[in-house]
Amino acid sequence: MFTGIIEAIGNISAIIRNNDDISMVINTNKLDISDVKLGDSIASNGVCLTVSKLMPTGFVADLSKETLKRTTFHSYHVGQNINLEKAMLPTTRLDGHIVSGHVDGIGDIIELKRKGSAIEVWITVPIHLKKFVAEKGSICIDGTSLTINAVYQNVIKLTIIPHTLTNTTLANATIGQKVNIEADMVARYLERLVSIDKQESKKSTNVSMSLLKKHGFIV
Repeated sequence: MFTGIIEAIGNISAIIRNNDDISMVINTNKLDISDVKLGDSIASNGVCLTVSKLMPTGFVADLSKETLKRTTFHSYHVGQNINLEKAMLPTTRLDGHIVSGHVDGIGDIIELKRKGSAIEVWITVPIHLKKFVAEKGSICIDGTSLTINAVYQNVIKLTIIPHTLTNTTLANATIGQKVNIEADMVARYLERLVSIDKQESKKSTNVSMSLLKKHGFIV
C-alpha cells in the first residue's frame, strides 16, 4: 500500500527484453533504499513493482505482459523519469490517500494552463472510471495523490501546486501525454458493495416470487 506522496524522482537506466516480458533497471536517485529488501514493493509512476534485484544505485523490477498492456510502461524508454514511493508502514502518516499501486486505466492530458505559480491540468478519464471521480475527491495520477477540482463528463481538472511540481514528474507534463490512473479505493469498494446489494436484491425477489407461485399464493 502507498499514500501517493512521491518521495523521489528516479529514472530508467536500462530495459532488458525477454520475449513479451521486460526487466527495468531503475535508478532511485534521492530515494533512500537502505531499508529495502528483495520482494519489497516500490510504486513507480503509480505501478506497484516488486524489487527483484537490488543495486547500489537502485533496483531491478520485472514487468509482465499484463502490466505493460494496462499501464504506460509499454512506451517508456531509457532515461525516462518516474515518480517513486516506497510502500507505506503501519506508522506512516497518511498525507495523501490510500493507494494500491494497481492502475485502473490510462488517461490523456488534453490541456495545461498556468495559474499563477500553479498549473491546471485537464485529463480525460476512461469511460469505465467516470463513476469513480467526484469533485474534491482523490485520484492518483502517475503515482501522485491529487484532488479533483472539477469534473466534466469524463474529463477532470487538477491544480498542481508548486511543491508538487518541484517534487514530481508533473513539472514536465505535456499535452497529449498519457498517464497512469488509479481511482480512489474507497469509491471502488462502495461501487462494488452497491452493485452486489442490487444483485442480491434481485435474487431474493426471484426466490420469493417462486415460493409464492409454488404454494399457490399467486398465479
